[in-house]
Amino acid sequence: MRHTLPFAPQFYVTAPQPCPYLAERMERKLFTALQGEQAEKLNDSLSKQGFRRSQNVLYRPSCAECTACLSARIDVARFTPSRSQSRVLRRNRDLARRATSPWATEEQYALFRDYLDSRHATGGMADMDMFEFAAMVEETPVRTRLVEYSDPSAAHDARHGLRAVCLTDILDDGLSMVYSFFDPAEDRRSLGTHVILDHVRIAQEMGLPYVYLGYWVPGSPKMDYKSRFSAIELYRGGQWQPMGDKEDYRAETHPLSVAPISEQVARITLPETRPVRAR
Repeated sequence: MRHTLPFAPQFYVTAPQPCPYLAERMERKLFTALQGEQAEKLNDSLSKQGFRRSQNVLYRPSCAECTACLSARIDVARFTPSRSQSRVLRRNRDLARRATSPWATEEQYALFRDYLDSRHATGGMADMDMFEFAAMVEETPVRTRLVEYSDPSAAHDARHGLRAVCLTDILDDGLSMVYSFFDPAEDRRSLGTHVILDHVRIAQEMGLPYVYLGYWVPGSPKMDYKSRFSAIELYRGGQWQPMGDKEDYRAETHPLSVAPISEQVARITLPETRPVRAR
């Protein structure tokens, strides 16, 4: 690979693993390390190209059988909450928001465990202990905050009223919701929806144009909730575009939709450079 940066990020591909979103499919990821003085610039640039951060790694699905995992973001200026989403905001007016440094606490971990045990008991994170949770939260080379949502009337319970948490990166063009979790016993509150809506509000307060939500997968019930937000854009074919009709994305699950890995890497643009050249 040739480029003009003073650092040289290398891109790798993981071994295939069962896809968590589409049955009988195998998943692999294209990834690179996120480190050094240029970490924030690299995170900003690759986030705009469909990558996501996990601790000190940036990754993007790069499967051999489909291109169904599409990075999604909300265009804050065009966003309008639906009637049901407006009710969610009203229902959670009593919650207090607090943005803190990325430092793990026992209360956060207790909430995280309740969330996993209820919603993702068989998922890849199901066995995470406190030390692994702390690594997920604290190992970040970029501008990251923990956004906590607490019920002041329950400040004396075991979690000091903590109801939801989101690990959030601050990009040059938006907020990236790296990972969120919430109290599964508070179904009435629709806390997952509330956290997204409040991040739209935070982006408005900060003058940032986008809220990055992670991946939307056509045909996956787990990911369909993201399509319920207005002004959703998807990174498809090397550019961001409004979602439109969800049925238009069925072709992304076809094997012939996949470009060779060398071509995928060649299309990546690094900050202040021309596109990466693959040899």
